[in-house]
Amino acid sequence: MVGHNESPADLVRRTTAATLKAVSGRIDVEVDYGLGQGSVRGAEVRLPALPRTVLPSDLARLRGTADMVALRLRYHDDSLHNRRMPRQPEARQVYEAVEQARVEALGARRMAGIAANLGELLESRILAEGLDRVTRRDQVPLAEAVALIARERFSGQAPPASARHAVDLWRTEIETKAGAALDRLSGLLRDQDAFSRGLFDLLRQLEVGGDLESESGEGGESESAAENPEAAPGEASDEKSESGDAPSDASDAEAPGSAGEADEDEGGESGDELTLTGAGVDDPGGPSRERRDQAAAGREVPYRPYTTRFDQVVGAEDLCDSEELGRLRSQLDQHLSRLQGVVSKLANRLQRKLMAQQTRSWAFDLEEGILDTGRLARIVANPTHSLSFKVEKETDFRDTVVTLLIDNSGSMRGRPITVAAMSADILARTLERCGVKVEVLGFTTKAWKGGQAREAWQAEGKPPSPGRLNDLRHIVYKAADAPWRRVRRNLGLMLREGILKENIDGEALLWAHDRLLGRPELRKILMVISDGAPVDDSTLSANSGNILEKHLREVIATIETRSPVELAAIGIGHDVTRYYRRAVTIMDAEELGGTMMMQLADLFDEGQVGTRRRIR
Repeated sequence: MVGHNESPADLVRRTTAATLKAVSGRIDVEVDYGLGQGSVRGAEVRLPALPRTVLPSDLARLRGTADMVALRLRYHDDSLHNRRMPRQPEARQVYEAVEQARVEALGARRMAGIAANLGELLESRILAEGLDRVTRRDQVPLAEAVALIARERFSGQAPPASARHAVDLWRTEIETKAGAALDRLSGLLRDQDAFSRGLFDLLRQLEVGGDLESESGEGGESESAAENPEAAPGEASDEKSESGDAPSDASDAEAPGSAGEADEDEGGESGDELTLTGAGVDDPGGPSRERRDQAAAGREVPYRPYTTRFDQVVGAEDLCDSEELGRLRSQLDQHLSRLQGVVSKLANRLQRKLMAQQTRSWAFDLEEGILDTGRLARIVANPTHSLSFKVEKETDFRDTVVTLLIDNSGSMRGRPITVAAMSADILARTLERCGVKVEVLGFTTKAWKGGQAREAWQAEGKPPSPGRLNDLRHIVYKAADAPWRRVRRNLGLMLREGILKENIDGEALLWAHDRLLGRPELRKILMVISDGAPVDDSTLSANSGNILEKHLREVIATIETRSPVELAAIGIGHDVTRYYRRAVTIMDAEELGGTMMMQLADLFDEGQVGTRRRIR
């Protein structure tokens, strides 16, 4: 019965929580609601919050996510799953994706309502990631295709119409190589132990790795390090988790420990928070242990891209149609409507600080300019006096441009990218009101695991030490001269999950820096927002393990010592102070907006106009 003070939204939340507990068989579960995709930490579950205006798609997303969590809690053993986790990135992706297909099939086969909810959630994810528009097989992750075919075998449900072409691009190869293994797994759905062992047959038949003894043994890590002593330093410096940049979809409860290798969790926190963002966790992982002979010999190889033919600098409005961009902006506005706290107050404080610096000063007694009406009286008294003119002096901070360079990697998915988009939106409006130009840029890659650049390298015989092996995608959300009102919809694109892939920070920093150098303003400020070290598995698997980090350090050193651009950085859960001189690290994405405002306020307070460093 609905209570007198219970709103419809409260009723939905209460019934959803009750259903989750009933399906999972866990009455000890505590259910909360918040922004983002949802998460599980032990017995604490966080589901997506409903917006003020609830659409059918919002209800479907909530119900599908709740059912996905409930089934994961009921049918999945995290410790067993993590113990068997393969090491190779592509093998990890398939391992995760097929296990999730098993869990969902067990629920879908018993309960038609759950099957419908999971189907709607899958459909929305496919559309959000653009899988309905793919034309080439390299645009479809192998794990995604295997998951959909496994779902078909396990539950009897054909892939959604929107994904059929994407699946058909892979179907012949997958069924030829691994159809028998998938059939065997269909009979093991209720036995996770036997199922996970059978998964290694699937991995081997798909030729993505999967040696049960060597992959999951406790000595696997130390043996790998012994065979390849160069791997450790590069990997230790990469603080981004291996699954941090994975494309997470709206129907996966990622198992604790999948963000890093299971044998690296000894004695520390197990990181038992599951990010509920994907059905098949496409996890490109951290640096591969494969190293080329040239790197192993210690010879220096200068950083370079293997090819730039496939790189892309694109406006946000060109990455999705107008209708979807409007929908994404509406989502961002819903989040902004709840952000009436510290970020808004700090934005107003920053605006007052800047407006206070606009104290007008004038140069008088000039031959041209604005007529000085205050001195007309002397002309009336003595017509021989000439007219007097005045000119307003330019204030320093008005001659400033600020660039926000936002990491659009997969690990930013969920709350971090949502807060980054909101903060960028608020900051752009605030500074625009004060006459300061603002540019908002994002950086990611076009594909997981290399795309066309890697294909070109493979076609040319895989020459050693090829350099960067992925296709860059640099996104212009707001150009410096574009008024906020005209491009406000673009910032919503950050909420589109399919955009977020891998991050190659060094080249992105150079790109943003060079754009600033072309600006006429005297003062140029570049603020970087990132949540981890640069990671691109395709590049790291064919070069030395620290190639991306080393290049980033070189780019930062050049800008900080030789450029007129003032560089600052904010790290979300990642220590960027070891890279940047002017930097701050925050542990919670909720702190991002306020930190951005305070960092900029400090920069404007410094007032170093006229003493900028010049390029030598």
